[in-house]
Amino acid sequence: MKLVLGLEIHLHLKTDRKMFCYCDANIYSAEPNTHTCPVCLGLPGALPVPNSDAVRKAQLLGLALGSKLNSKSRFDRKHYHYHDLPKGYQISQYQEPLCVGGVLGIELDRIHLEEDTAKSLHEKGKTLIDFNKSGMPLVEIVTKPEFKSVKDAVTFSKKIQEIVRAIGIGDADMEKGQMRLEANISLRTEADEKAGKLPNYKVEIKNINSFRFMEKAVLAEIKRQEGLFAKGEIPIQENRGYDEDKNTTVSQREKEFAHDYRYFPEPDIPPMEFSTEYFEKLRGEIPELPDQIKGELIKKYKIKESDAEIISSNKEGLALFKSVLAETNDDPQLVANRIINEPMVRTLSVEEFKKLIKESKDLIEDENELGSVAKQVLEENVEAVESFKNGKVEALQFLVGQAMKKTGGKADPATMAEILKKLMEVA
Repeated sequence: MKLVLGLEIHLHLKTDRKMFCYCDANIYSAEPNTHTCPVCLGLPGALPVPNSDAVRKAQLLGLALGSKLNSKSRFDRKHYHYHDLPKGYQISQYQEPLCVGGVLGIELDRIHLEEDTAKSLHEKGKTLIDFNKSGMPLVEIVTKPEFKSVKDAVTFSKKIQEIVRAIGIGDADMEKGQMRLEANISLRTEADEKAGKLPNYKVEIKNINSFRFMEKAVLAEIKRQEGLFAKGEIPIQENRGYDEDKNTTVSQREKEFAHDYRYFPEPDIPPMEFSTEYFEKLRGEIPELPDQIKGELIKKYKIKESDAEIISSNKEGLALFKSVLAETNDDPQLVANRIINEPMVRTLSVEEFKKLIKESKDLIEDENELGSVAKQVLEENVEAVESFKNGKVEALQFLVGQAMKKTGGKADPATMAEILKKLMEVA
């Protein structure tokens, strides 16, 4: 059987206020229920006022991903009952989204804008609700079901995160819930594949908050569905969550079809119309994207593709890399290694960086000595180790930086990174 996998990626946009009210959108360190008003609490009679900055940023994302921007767009009411949605419907988009299509390795279906729901917290058999997240501007990227492997889906998601940060529309910090992944999974029989038919069901894994969890959740769900087919059963269409302790997915509720949501145009918000001149102005705001920068670094400086990918997604590191090589004849790969594996050097001036390179020629090469330092660093930084295992790449850079401090800068950062990764894989 063949995997059929599509993604829905939800992203908080970086705006001053929420999507349909004037509440402060900087909610991430706030006390529960302190950024609320009648609109985002869903109180009767409260009227929504769209956030034009959120609309513009959703359209910028569409342009960066090659989508067609609709000159006419509108908001719709999406009806469903859940305790974190007190008014019984969500203001979203259905028939006329802001952006249609697009390509990033695979084909996109749409990009639309909506309001986020509140946050549920479950404690001692009770459910508590924090409405700070309710009404946050949320852009949703929906792909076609074209991924052939979960690794491809992870790579795609990472690229989306890079692009969102590069064009400045959001931070996409998964630990803060600013980027959430949902995977739609089904298995296609050989007969369906020959006939060009998709399965008549899909299971959606909800609210995945790390790339590592997505890979594990999708693989666990594939295994579950294969087991059902082996018994002659067909999986039901439902929403499921991932239980990491048991490495399995768990049923949450049956998944609705589009007609179950009873979509209709949002009566309190007029349709939106956009001019060709407005779209042209937006196109002029799109900066050079990470993949374009990556190609330039590989072609011009001949550094490794994996290193070019990391540097292209970090503004400080990229600026330092280009400045140093514009003034010196240093090996580009050596400069790249230092910038990638020692985050603290990214704040140095060109002269300070050149001095650092000069002082670190006499490196420690004894593997036992380097391994001993690496073990100390891992023992002293347990939280960073866990973050790395949960898919946070920046944690490795932090650990390398700690190792460089212990060696007085006398370890090769790339070598130390490899030693640290091997030790963490074994642990």
